[in-house]
Amino acid sequence: MSNVVLITGIGGDISQGVATILRENRPDLYLVGVDIHAQHGGHLFVDHFLLVPQAGDPEYLDTIKEIVRKYSVGMVIPMSEPELTATLPFPELASGVKWITAGQRVVKAGLDKLETMNSLMDLGIPIPWTRPARAGRPIAYPCILKNRTGSGSRAIFTVADDEDADYLVKRYPDAIFQELVGSAEREVTCAVYRRLDGKVSSLLMLRRLTGGFTGWAKIIKDEETTRMCEAIAIGLDLRGSMNVQLRLTDKGPRVFEINPRFSSTVLMRHRLGYTDVLWAIDEAEGKQVVFPEISQDRIMVRVQSAVIID
Repeated sequence: MSNVVLITGIGGDISQGVATILRENRPDLYLVGVDIHAQHGGHLFVDHFLLVPQAGDPEYLDTIKEIVRKYSVGMVIPMSEPELTATLPFPELASGVKWITAGQRVVKAGLDKLETMNSLMDLGIPIPWTRPARAGRPIAYPCILKNRTGSGSRAIFTVADDEDADYLVKRYPDAIFQELVGSAEREVTCAVYRRLDGKVSSLLMLRRLTGGFTGWAKIIKDEETTRMCEAIAIGLDLRGSMNVQLRLTDKGPRVFEINPRFSSTVLMRHRLGYTDVLWAIDEAEGKQVVFPEISQDRIMVRVQSAVIID
């Protein structure tokens, strides 16, 4: 298999985190990064940078296929929801190429937040009530409104009453209303990895958001949450890494979202020893993966840097 790895959306912080991990630990890999523009530092993280159309553009898939062919790409890591949507079903795009994804069932469930809840309900997982905004006003207040697609925690609104609901539905008709569960102080983001042999590992991180991303996180242990993550991973046939977001409540953990990709904590948890990017690459190459034991109460923080380009 070729040692060339294609990373999409290289202008984003998660893609740059993945590229950093690979550059530091796998210098034998040749990294090709793509994005829709060059007004970012993405080219600093890869060996070769290329421009591509937006994922929704009719030319996008043909462009990706041509890059895979021209550069003899051996592995592709789609990094954003629009790119995952455009490249499904993955194996049909280019024969012989390894796609580093969470697997088709997880991706399909995670790309649509209403489908996420339906999939969890089918697995018998307790969920917050969720309904399309077009179906009428919320079941109860307060609740939240968020888009059915996309990622991040920035376009989420607290809905206090009918006036709020009516106003927001006009602006976001394709959104969903969802039960507001627990408190932000008990919000947990869970990195979940399922090996090819079916064994599951979960890393539970109590977190604080900064600008829509995890800025601070502490490792916690919670057996009920761990069992839930394992049930989701097995039930949705996880093939690699996903991110489960939930809140701990008096009634137990309540999942409100699944990210079917590497998440914003990818570099933070890698520094701690939860190296799921490397595990995915190793398994694609036919190597064995051993899960580490991460002790609780370890703390991770996001830091910022800057580079001057002459």
